[in-house]
Order: sequence, then C-alpha cells, then structure tokens
Amino acid sequence: MQILSLLFLLVPSVDGFGSSSRNRSAGSFITMKVKKNAATEHSSLYLPKNYNQQLYVDKLSDPKTELVIGVGPAGTGKTLFPCQEAVNQMINFDKKIVLTRPLVSVNEDIGFLPGNINSKMDPWVRPLLDILEEYYSPPQVEDLLRYKKVEIVPLGFMRGRTFKNSFIIGDEMQNTTPEQLFMLLTRIGDGSKMVLTGDLAQSDVCDSGLKDAFNKLTAYYNDDEELMSADGISVVKFNIDDILRHKLVSKIVDVYNN
Repeated sequence: MQILSLLFLLVPSVDGFGSSSRNRSAGSFITMKVKKNAATEHSSLYLPKNYNQQLYVDKLSDPKTELVIGVGPAGTGKTLFPCQEAVNQMINFDKKIVLTRPLVSVNEDIGFLPGNINSKMDPWVRPLLDILEEYYSPPQVEDLLRYKKVEIVPLGFMRGRTFKNSFIIGDEMQNTTPEQLFMLLTRIGDGSKMVLTGDLAQSDVCDSGLKDAFNKLTAYYNDDEELMSADGISVVKFNIDDILRHKLVSKIVDVYNN
C-alpha cells in the first residue's frame, strides 16, 4: 500500500517550489510531496513486475553493490528504476544525483546549442528528467539542478572529476567508446554507486564501450554472478520477455530482431 508522505529535502534557499529568494538563507528546506512505499521505506511510483526487474531493483538499493549494469531492449525499466532509486537515495541518504549520457549525434560538441550546460544537455537527458518530474514539479527539478542536488554532466566533461556520495546514472552507454566508458568508470568516489544502462543491440558507434565492458566483466569473472557480487558488481540482463512498457513494444522489438 502506498501513502503520501511529506519528505524534507535540504537544499539552498528557495521560495515555494522554484522561485529563488534574495533574502532567504542557505540551508532552508523545501517541502516536497512524493509517493512513499510504507513497506520498504522507499519512495516508489513503480514496482518491479517480474524476476529480472526485482533483481535489478534489489541490486540498485543494495549498499554493497557499487556498480550496476542493466542491458537489454527498450521498455524493460532499465532507466526508470535507477532514476527512482536515485530519488530514494537523495531523500533518505542525502546522495547527489549525477546524470550523464553520450552525445553521439553531435560527437559531444554541444557548443552550438543555446544556454548553459543544463539547457544544452536537456535533449539528451530529457528521458531521465521526465522520470524525476514524476516525483517533483518542473520548478522543483530546476531548483535541484540549480543547487547541484542533481547535476547533469556531459560525458566529455567527466575527465578529472571524482563523484563522492553520489548516485551516478550513465544512460545509453552502448553509444560510448571503450575509452570513454573506462574514463567514466574511474570517476566513482567514496560513498557512490554507479549505474550504467544501454541496449547492446542498438549501438550507434562502431566499437561500443558498454559491450566491451560487458564482455570484459563476464570474461574476468567467468560469468559468475556470485564472484561479481562479492566485488560489488552486478550485471542484469533483460530480454524481450521483460518488456512491460506496452505489449506493442515487445512485438516491435521482436519484429526488428528477426
């Protein structure tokens, strides 16, 4: 049973749900309403519907698992559930949310787009922000971005960064190169979890970094999930049977794969 609960998120000063104030001190509270699952103490708009989704959700919330890789076709929840868990982690453990995604269509050159980094990245991280906006209003999301509780970082700007106490989501990672993904994986700092998602069958680059990482990990651990888990790593492999977005999506994927 889900109930509505008032949760208090500590961020620098804002009035209401989005308009900034010159007179309020940093460290004031925003009161935000989110749906909360009373049984799990996790805010949950979406619940897993099959074994692989449940495994995925369990690994995302497991503090001992520091790297989760979700691979599979569209509609399996591989992006939705990490965003949901990121909100849980931000609310309950004061984690920062870091969002990144490769900009394949413009070879990571976003200079021609108007606005700041958030505006430039919006077309690529919009699916992630859409999920956040199921919890918070658009002005609230803007406040979270403004005060760096949620940070959007272009993959090309990751070099030299270390993300501590963060929940890092790398979406569409099948479109990275092996060098880019290696660089991203080495950004994890203390108290952080990284989640990488992608569809290995839909890569827009010749040499997919996610496929390379997937193959390296399965070879290194001899495809032994227990050995991976002992090192804080989990790979969840979704398939066409896990597509729950809409029955037509699974049919379309099946048609295109045959």
